Amino acid sequence: MLKVDVEKNLKAFHLASRFECESSGVIALFGRSGAGKSSIVNMLSGLLSPDRGHIAIRDRVLFDSDQGINVPPQKRRLGYVFQEDRLFPHLSVRGNLLYGWNRAPREDRRIQLEQVVTLLGIEPLLERRPGRLSGGEKQRVALGRALLANPSLLLMDEPLAALDQARKEDVLPFIERLRDDFEVPIIYVSHSMEEIVRLADTMVLISDGQVEAVGAVDDIMGRLDLRPLTGRYEAGAVIAAQISSHDHSFGLTELQFGGGTLRIPLLDMPTGTLLRLRIRARDVSLALRPPNDISIQNVFKATIVDIGSETGPQVDLRLDAGGAAVWARITKRALVTLKLEPGREVYAMVKAIAVDRHSLGRVTGSDRFLSGN
Repeated sequence: MLKVDVEKNLKAFHLASRFECESSGVIALFGRSGAGKSSIVNMLSGLLSPDRGHIAIRDRVLFDSDQGINVPPQKRRLGYVFQEDRLFPHLSVRGNLLYGWNRAPREDRRIQLEQVVTLLGIEPLLERRPGRLSGGEKQRVALGRALLANPSLLLMDEPLAALDQARKEDVLPFIERLRDDFEVPIIYVSHSMEEIVRLADTMVLISDGQVEAVGAVDDIMGRLDLRPLTGRYEAGAVIAAQISSHDHSFGLTELQFGGGTLRIPLLDMPTGTLLRLRIRARDVSLALRPPNDISIQNVFKATIVDIGSETGPQVDLRLDAGGAAVWARITKRALVTLKLEPGREVYAMVKAIAVDRHSLGRVTGSDRFLSGN
């Protein structure tokens, strides 16, 4: 269990954050820039001391103001991957990787150099200096160095923020493999919804230094009341699906989910693969009857569960599609003319090319999506 209850007076605002969650998988701290995410991570690491509070990981107390406990950063046994790689320029890649490993107690060295080198595909880089690496290569080495410290918790503070989309796509699979192949819990800080949906199991939603919600990613994303914080433009639903077939002649992959079938551009993954994906509300249209003679590839029946109360010409509706929560964003004029209300059955339509491919993530064996809950 991860327990955080901290207060800190900062220049911009007063941070007062409290949350508890299982210390396993990927725990995402999500919020707008300046919300306090990095400050919380720095308190976890010991680089910043709270004015008051308590921090504990798996019953090991790292900070307690009442008891006068403040474990030094070097003794907290946490790995830290910063936004910038922060590699030692005078050391080779091998030297950087072994820096943390050499400082870990011998009895805790369960993760070895060869494992990490193979995992991250960096064997050709071992004798190079950081100055001869690309941005993506530097971040992979930074990940490896943090992991080889054999930490009890891995902290990642916007680790991909300095990379362009192509380099992000290079590094993200390696973070997924860190999550899946090693039983090291990860605190992942980001304001990118794509990264959160793809990687995280649990989301801690932060705004103005306070925790607004804690829960599974699909639950947080499915709440209309949190939409102002999760982001209106990128708002949508996170659902579980399984690859059932590939249509190479048309370049499509077919997925099965609670509401039926989804077709998306071809994926290079085997059938049977379990995925979680995001369908954005702005990409979902509604009809009262099964549409005919249309180009949209994805049409499935759903029931309206909830209707947002936001001001303006648009409104968000939450739908139940065979147990999967889906959002739709339509005009208020359409809401009135179609006489839509909770309990009404509709047909949801989603373009194949509209499904957010950057958010596609593999479902791990312990992922709650497997149960459909």
